[in-house]
Amino acid sequence: MHFRSVVAAGALLLSSLVCPVWAQGAAADGSPVIDIAGHKVPVVRGGLYDRFRSNPPLSVIAAEAPEIDLSWFKTLKKTKLDIGFESHSPNFYYKNSRVTAVYTADIDRLRELIPPKVLAEVQPLQVWPGRGLIAITAYSYEYCDNDGYNEVAISIVTSKLGGSNWGAFSLLAQSMDKDLSGYVLKLPVNTEVARVRGVVGYNLPKWLIPINLKDGEKSVSYEIFDAQTGKPDLVIEARKLDGLSNKEEFVTNRFTNLDQQGNLTKGHSVSRQLSHASSMDQDAVKLTLHDGSLSGFIKTLKLGRMVKYEYVPQFQGALYAPERVEAASDR
Repeated sequence: MHFRSVVAAGALLLSSLVCPVWAQGAAADGSPVIDIAGHKVPVVRGGLYDRFRSNPPLSVIAAEAPEIDLSWFKTLKKTKLDIGFESHSPNFYYKNSRVTAVYTADIDRLRELIPPKVLAEVQPLQVWPGRGLIAITAYSYEYCDNDGYNEVAISIVTSKLGGSNWGAFSLLAQSMDKDLSGYVLKLPVNTEVARVRGVVGYNLPKWLIPINLKDGEKSVSYEIFDAQTGKPDLVIEARKLDGLSNKEEFVTNRFTNLDQQGNLTKGHSVSRQLSHASSMDQDAVKLTLHDGSLSGFIKTLKLGRMVKYEYVPQFQGALYAPERVEAASDR
């Protein structure tokens, strides 16, 4: 099955998710329902996850999507792990795009949102008095080990785990090293397999909700719906930038959080950016906030000026399973 067929099947599956039929044991469109850590999860029939459970041979990817460059993935080794269910790390994302807007936000509010055990290890970076940073990222994973899906992340930009917090200087150092740290606040997704794997295996704040992607001539737009009402909640409209760089660039994103037992954990992902550009133009991104819960949450952050916009229409990724770390209070 070609990856475009997988995406089409995923869209069909998403249409069934607005109806709770699958929760009774079968997906409305007849898709298979599998068990992941006690959760009944519908998956794309014949998709990568249905067939290979996060460990497809690269030869299969090469046969189904010959236009994708797999050279980087050939240098990476997967390890079989128990992360609340049997999986393989890292999880591979073969063809993806994203847009990221970084805004200033109220530093006191950001500190309130980080659990004390995590705050003892990492802190929001204060770029000027009273102001920290929030990154809002919308992802489209077109072809990956757990099939295609969309995702929106709202994260606090933090100091490195075990590192010093020198505010803007730490931010500059992270940016120059292409090694960024954060605490993830919200992470809605639009497939159940992505939700369950993220919550159980990666300790991430995911929930299931429709996320519509519109790919226009001059912009991309993500429409996120409210989990309770089903009405439009947040719209992220981002300009397609000119002057794209095709120079290969690797970026590491690290996150610190707590597992379901309250233990401190760290995780990370690596992105191989194949096409990318950035801007500081305030008109490059438009956030439309409605009356939903996600928009309401964003309003509490008291967002200010956008300090950077990143447009990355082509990237590949490897997401590594989290590891427990010893908290400062236990050392």
